[in-house]
Amino acid sequence: MYKVGLTGGIGCGKTTVSNLFKQLSVPVIDADEIAHALVSPAGIALTQISQQFGQTYILADGNLNRSKLRETIFNDVEKKSQLENIMHPLIYEEIEQQLSELSAPYAILSIPLLLETKMQAFVDHILVIDCPMEVQINRVKLRDQLSAAQITAIIHSQVSRSERLAQADSIIDNTQDQLKLNQQVKHLHEQFLKQAQ
Repeated sequence: MYKVGLTGGIGCGKTTVSNLFKQLSVPVIDADEIAHALVSPAGIALTQISQQFGQTYILADGNLNRSKLRETIFNDVEKKSQLENIMHPLIYEEIEQQLSELSAPYAILSIPLLLETKMQAFVDHILVIDCPMEVQINRVKLRDQLSAAQITAIIHSQVSRSERLAQADSIIDNTQDQLKLNQQVKHLHEQFLKQAQ
């Protein structure tokens, strides 16, 4: 199966584009959704996180204390690395599992940290969703109620925009209207179907 790795910085519109591919009946495997399931009270990563970081990272209701963990990993490179060593192998293992159950010409693998995890070889084609940094900040402010400083810190913790664009096989410009976005997705859909043959 032909694997298209969809990636982009925070607030660039990865979910919007993934949903457009879904509307074209393309299977989408979402690394963020997998990560959420892994750290749910029944998820295998949650136990590992509580062992590694301590019980204070688990809320009274059994859920992960996301804000506490987010704050810790932004301020401590070593802790960030520990979390990645728990999460990334489990995420890619689950992606492989889900891929093995599909029968389609190609699949979209939405992996926000595809380049950061140096997993370019895991996919056949890198599709980058792109928009300027000020657009990212405005979108995330509206969506997540984070401050501009917090959002900027997240952006700087990711691969730079120029590096992401340099590694792209295809780029979707997500600064235009919905019609233009739909057209870009349809065009790529036809291209991927050809490449998957």
